[in-house]
Amino acid sequence: QVQLVESGGGLVQPGGSLRLSCAVSGSIFSLYATAWFRQAPGEQRELVATITSDGSTNYVDSVKGRFTISRDNAKTVYLQMNSLKPEDTAVYYCKGLATVGSYWGQGTQVTVSS
Repeated sequence: QVQLVESGGGLVQPGGSLRLSCAVSGSIFSLYATAWFRQAPGEQRELVATITSDGSTNYVDSVKGRFTISRDNAKTVYLQMNSLKPEDTAVYYCKGLATVGSYWGQGTQVTVSS
């Protein structure tokens, strides 16, 4: 089993920055990638960024150049979000991907508003 706990969300003005953290515990050796997803009200959950066990990263086009996913050893995954826009408002979820299944965190709210 793998547990993931997100933190770092909040209210920020347009153009501002936030850093989300995803603390990973349990059978972390089983994960081959960790991803950040987000879900806005009335919308489907969408993939934002992924980082693999070898450090490769991938981003959805709408956040390229503004968001950065990184990892502090195997226990914490970050999402640095700069130049935030109102359309980035959503609940952000961390997901751990393993060969035997996947694991979700509980989510953290990010609101971008003046």
